[in-house]
Amino acid sequence: MVQEGLKSLLLGIVQGITEWLPISSTGHLLLLDEVMHLSLGAEARELFLIIIQLASILAVVILYFSTLNPFSKAKDAKEKTETYILWVKVLIATIPAGVIGILIDDLMNTYLYRWEVVAIALFVYGLLYIVLEKGTWGKRERRVRELSEITYRDALYLGLFQMLALIPGTSRSGSTILGGIIIGLERSVAAKFSFFMAIPVMAGASLLKLIKLGLSYSREEYLLIAIGSVSSFLVSLLCIKALVAYVRRHDFSAFGFYRIVLAVLVTVYFLTWGVA
Repeated sequence: MVQEGLKSLLLGIVQGITEWLPISSTGHLLLLDEVMHLSLGAEARELFLIIIQLASILAVVILYFSTLNPFSKAKDAKEKTETYILWVKVLIATIPAGVIGILIDDLMNTYLYRWEVVAIALFVYGLLYIVLEKGTWGKRERRVRELSEITYRDALYLGLFQMLALIPGTSRSGSTILGGIIIGLERSVAAKFSFFMAIPVMAGASLLKLIKLGLSYSREEYLLIAIGSVSSFLVSLLCIKALVAYVRRHDFSAFGFYRIVLAVLVTVYFLTWGVA
């Protein structure tokens, strides 16, 4: 049990880091799971992955509670209105991926959750980050420097970019931040809005899967889920802060190189030792 607890702890840490960095949590968890398989039943295993994602989302809610709370007594009427408007933009941005995700959920599980798809997505997006950041896109003057400057059209465009994250290995935060760079958002603004977009999308998707899976599991399985969730939550708190600080001074090309290296590692592993 101790060994399984350590595995759960490590998986939670990896989830907390990779959910927010544009490097694909799916790619990392896929590779880590092959190397260090967590002994859970199929349904308990799926529940584990859902709950540690929800724990990551909770970190966003805690960190940005004042920004996202329209009922705060510390805000005047104008600030409360701006918060409501921010939520409207977030909801607009979640519609494309939310609708398409529900429609093709079974197809994704059947055809897309394969290591080949993950490796290709890691590699392609890695190249895109390097090309965009080192080319004219990355050097352009940023049109949007504050969250309040994001338009409804910007929100819709970001939602369309988030649809790309339905492909495993793409990275939800990676897709939206990449889209933000393309349409002229400051990197830190794109990152924060990406965090907010994750709340309804991931919470909704997780709720649907929870309904399908139910909650009938053993005490040991719930304990492993709890360990992974707590570690995912705590690491997410640190990682979100670190990413926002990082993008104020750096571009995303380093993540591009990292994704390419990870794509190679995933490919080598599964061609050499893994089971396709």
